[in-house]
Amino acid sequence: MIASSSGQQPHATELYTRQAASLSLLPQDNNDPEANATKAVKANFITPRDPVIETANGGRLPAVPLAEAEKLNRFKDEAEHHGSEGGEHAIRTRTNELAAAQETNEGATIDDQTSGQSIQAGAPLRTAVPSPKTHPLFPQLPMYGPPTFLRNLQSFGFQLSSALLSLVFLGSLFTSIPLLFQDVYLRLTLRNPEKSRPFYEEEKRRRKLRRDSARAWTRQRRRHQNRGSGGPKPETEEYEPQEGGKDLLICDVGYYARRVGLDVESFSVQTEDGFVIELWHVYNPKDYIPASPTHRSQDDPIVFPKNYPDDSTATLSQQYPPGKQKYPVLLVHGLLQSAGAYCTNDDDSLAFYLAKSGYDVWLGNNRCGFRPRHQILSYNDPRMWNWNIRQMGVMDLPALMSRVLSETGFAKLGLICHSQGTTETFVALAKEQRPDLGNKISVFCALAPAVYAGPLIGKMYFKFMRMISPGMFRLIFGIHAFIPFMMLMHRWLPGSIYGALGYRVFSFLFNWSDTRWERDLRDRFFQFAPVYVSAESMRWWLGRECFASQKCILATREEGRLEEEEDEGDDTALEEYFDNGKVHQTEERGEGDEGREWRGRNAWYDEQVPPFALWVAGNDELVDGRRLLRRLERGREPYVKVVHQKIIDEYEHLDVIWAMDMIEKVGREVKEVLWKTAPVAAREVCRVPEGCEDVDFCLT
Repeated sequence: MIASSSGQQPHATELYTRQAASLSLLPQDNNDPEANATKAVKANFITPRDPVIETANGGRLPAVPLAEAEKLNRFKDEAEHHGSEGGEHAIRTRTNELAAAQETNEGATIDDQTSGQSIQAGAPLRTAVPSPKTHPLFPQLPMYGPPTFLRNLQSFGFQLSSALLSLVFLGSLFTSIPLLFQDVYLRLTLRNPEKSRPFYEEEKRRRKLRRDSARAWTRQRRRHQNRGSGGPKPETEEYEPQEGGKDLLICDVGYYARRVGLDVESFSVQTEDGFVIELWHVYNPKDYIPASPTHRSQDDPIVFPKNYPDDSTATLSQQYPPGKQKYPVLLVHGLLQSAGAYCTNDDDSLAFYLAKSGYDVWLGNNRCGFRPRHQILSYNDPRMWNWNIRQMGVMDLPALMSRVLSETGFAKLGLICHSQGTTETFVALAKEQRPDLGNKISVFCALAPAVYAGPLIGKMYFKFMRMISPGMFRLIFGIHAFIPFMMLMHRWLPGSIYGALGYRVFSFLFNWSDTRWERDLRDRFFQFAPVYVSAESMRWWLGRECFASQKCILATREEGRLEEEEDEGDDTALEEYFDNGKVHQTEERGEGDEGREWRGRNAWYDEQVPPFALWVAGNDELVDGRRLLRRLERGREPYVKVVHQKIIDEYEHLDVIWAMDMIEKVGREVKEVLWKTAPVAAREVCRVPEGCEDVDFCLT
């Protein structure tokens, strides 16, 4: 216990004041009203493991250790109820509640005393790292207190060291030199290296069409400008392009939407921990009037309010007559990307394809993205970057979903995610996180689902990240944004140069190729990647504690090993049964409720989970989608209903959104799955998507 200046035990109010000061936005000074307005008041628990600090002026500070949040609330209760019998009961009750909240599904609890690391606010940044005695899949985040001169100096040192050391990743450019020589050799020997590409003829056809279209647009625009009409307006087209000509290669999703006759409006959404994230709405300007800038500004950090869904606030649905509304679909992007990744293939982009088919398409971006924003935190504050995949799942995803449902007036939406987007959703839906989200999702379409690690995690540089200590990881990659130099180059370099650079860096890191992409559009793809992500989130993916070590997002390595042994035992039992009729222990348990209960004893999801539809890239080295399918097929998730599953053998990780035949192999099936799982009430008021006239309703 901290002693007061008189040598006696400190009063509860004094303890509360000290604890609040250590968690405040700014150093506390009784003579500074601005600093006092940012004083920590209490901790609000968004989930049992996610406290958010509320400040005196209503601000929100994210990601504080559970033990520190518990102290703040306990001292607050003691200060407010000091000396009363009812107050002591309230303190005991609150303490018990918070203690229960700290327990995890593994039975692990916070243990700061046995750790050689510190979570104290005043500790040096290299030692301000999570205690290892926490949940093995989601270790506790570090704690960074109010800024001081020393802390700011340390923070600048980390930014400088990480900026220099992280540049070694640009060495991946040298890996393209052998490919360049190979290309030159083939051309010198009068061979065309492009002919080996699977869509060579189709690429040639599209290149010619795109060139002819650009010329026609330019000629038509000149004629209309000469006539004073301001541009081409062909009245016969259902979707009038408002942009055309040569591709400007810019990071503007609205520009690419206008090239295909659509447009985009941007909403600002505030998460429950104070981050301001972007939500893009794709619409047809012929049948929808965009919302006002005031309406699209950030809302309160409250998700799914009590009056939800409220038709009075659903401005979008009011624009459509009964029977002509569009069913809402939310798309969430992958690691180091933005939602613009769904909008780069012209009419073959998944977002534009679904929009023109008759869906109301919304594109969700995770925190920071291209514009790191927070209600009260600044870019250079380490607390701005103190988050990982859990915060994306339990904070970002609910905020995006809530805003879409609020704007459209529907009770549910269809959710489409790629790669990391699937990870945050799988995490958020888990019964220890925010399983109630499942009640608001009609179907979860997972493209290249990232649940189990693929063989790529064994690459040398990933092994290096897994071997180094958390302190060394911070020294190399910092405690702010991950490799921010790439974002500087994004602003400085022309689009064509940056696109080529981005492709080579990420091709080297993640071992994918452009074999099935339209190569003429490749530079456009990388105008929307990378984005700002936290070094802490990359440590979750690649560091020694979490995904890279456990090889799974929701099970430890030991649990995964036991699951594989059981699967191998079941396979062996089947062989023995058909060979000599030998009965296996799993058959003795039965295939009824008791057998399903035994198989689902370690299930991740409960009865609130929505139906799943999965598209697995068969040639994906980054993640192992087949293993997820096996888990579902073996009955380990008794509450999960799989309404669609498909393995596309030749596809790599990004082909599920960028391959030239993606619409044929993925897009059309996604469109049909969304409609067959839409709620009956929604189907009655929505227009039938194009091509779904014969799609039967699937009772989920």
